[in-house]
Amino acid sequence: MKAIQVVVESNIQDTESAVRKALGDRGFGVLTEIDVAATLKEKIGIDRAPMKILGACNPSLAHQVLEADPDSALVLPCNVVLEEVDPGRTAVKAVDPHSLITAENLKPLVDEAAGKLTEALASLG
Repeated sequence: MKAIQVVVESNIQDTESAVRKALGDRGFGVLTEIDVAATLKEKIGIDRAPMKILGACNPSLAHQVLEADPDSALVLPCNVVLEEVDPGRTAVKAVDPHSLITAENLKPLVDEAAGKLTEALASLG
């Protein structure tokens, strides 16, 4: 799967705050969040580097996509993953919407969503 990605010279907590702001500045809200490391520790006793999945949604774009193809709900919201790669360094990856929705009639909306996610991640540094 294709991803839009950047590595930030910042810890995961500070990076998460910056990601939420960058997404918000482009019309996305975070609908869901999963603390992967905490969940794995709690459920199966596995320790891993900090990782969070944020489910980001741009309501205007989501509405337009769902109007054109209700089955698009299967790939909403857009996942943005934060993962500590080294102490003080965080990888931020967003799923490229082009990997999820390939219908030609939705290409302009997919292009817009991908552009906004790319801008958000690029603004992180």
